[in-house]
Amino acid sequence: MNIENLIQISDCEWEIPTDTRSDMRVPVRLFATQALLEQIMNDKSLDQAMNAATLPGLVGHVIVMPDMHQGYGFPIGGVAATEFPHGVVSPGAIGYDINCGVRLLASNIEFASAHKEMNTLATLLNTYCPSGVGKEGSLTVTVRELDHVLQDGSRWAMKNGYAVEDDLSRTEEGGCLDGANPDKVSERAKTRGREQIGSLGAGNHFIEVDVVDEIFDQNAANVMGLHKGYLTVQIHCGSRGFGHQVCTDYVQQFQSVVRKYGIELPDRELVCAPMDTPEGQSYLGAMRAAANFAFANRQLLAHSARRAFGETFKSRDAHLHQVYDICHNMGKLEIHEVDGRRTKVCVHRKGATRAFGPGTPGLPPEYQTIGQPVIIPGSMGTASWVLVGTEDSMKRSFGSSCHGAGRVMSRAKAKHEVRGDALITELEERGIHIRTGSLSGLAEEAPTAYKDVDMVVETVSRAGIARRVARLKPVAVIKG
Repeated sequence: MNIENLIQISDCEWEIPTDTRSDMRVPVRLFATQALLEQIMNDKSLDQAMNAATLPGLVGHVIVMPDMHQGYGFPIGGVAATEFPHGVVSPGAIGYDINCGVRLLASNIEFASAHKEMNTLATLLNTYCPSGVGKEGSLTVTVRELDHVLQDGSRWAMKNGYAVEDDLSRTEEGGCLDGANPDKVSERAKTRGREQIGSLGAGNHFIEVDVVDEIFDQNAANVMGLHKGYLTVQIHCGSRGFGHQVCTDYVQQFQSVVRKYGIELPDRELVCAPMDTPEGQSYLGAMRAAANFAFANRQLLAHSARRAFGETFKSRDAHLHQVYDICHNMGKLEIHEVDGRRTKVCVHRKGATRAFGPGTPGLPPEYQTIGQPVIIPGSMGTASWVLVGTEDSMKRSFGSSCHGAGRVMSRAKAKHEVRGDALITELEERGIHIRTGSLSGLAEEAPTAYKDVDMVVETVSRAGIARRVARLKPVAVIKG
């Protein structure tokens, strides 16, 4: 696939029509500038998007965001909707880290009065928020208690004193997906998960203290409680080894399921099952359980972050209020208008963020007029962004937007080209306090390994599927 083969709709929107390949059921729609497209051409993500367009039951378009890059079967930054109940659900189109997501907390602490305490705050966050590969969480639960976590998500956290009502109301789906079925989760997944709740993990996961650097929509920022010059906290993580095992289990099981139902696919990594089959229902129940694990996990990390803030800023109002918690890597049943009719679909978002517009049912009352907050993290040394969903996102992208900057360099190449110790020195010279348990892991996530997040955000803004509210600047980063 070359840029010349794409149909250009605008300066930041392109299409791959169905006649490009005989097996495509729907077109592919891309949100990207020419410059970002040239980066995309360096991997196989467009081929993966065309493969995704062959899934049974698709409606509308397969959509890819400007942060897209090659993933497992389905491109990261991809969105696809299959009609309920006969369309398929595909674990590879949702992802291994089920409900990887970002939580944004805001404070009443002004950075100008707190910059001398950033070193203490970074140390306490690193102490109270366990991070690293295979790292155990802040608590270990019994298998029986884990089932309650999987069933109730953030509701479990609130029952146990780790959350307040505003946390749940400002979390996507209220912090709990109904229909979770712990019985459809393997013992191996539960064994991995019961010791990891309340932990950050590694890879691209982080806790970041930021300063609100610029406001672009004052009204929306006021509604969210974001004020220029004040500290915020981002928590980026997911369902840890639990969600990874759930995906692994069902990708393996579905290798035979596609043969059972006569489904032909160009890539076995896209294995799937119709939603109205026992196998499809089993995966949906397990996937929702993993999503609820992730909601509870981020909630416990938020509780730990509040503890660190409270101990650092003892004599001040150090409360962190929740702005919003958004999900990536999810398959969710939603109602969208498709070809002029309201249709129930399973929206697969893999490395993409829900971006519901103003007035959408399910948003908290305070966000009904401005739209859902959309949190777009950068990479340690770069800006992060807060956006809101729009009416156009509901019409053109199944209420979705980008989820980050998107990789341009493999982890192996980043480790080869970047020295972790040199990166720490560079970032700390810029006033960013770094805490990490792995220098090689830090190098993998160097800012140079990612696209320009400002360019990605500018693209979705110009396309009209999200609107800019605020830009955040990092001052402390905790990495596994």
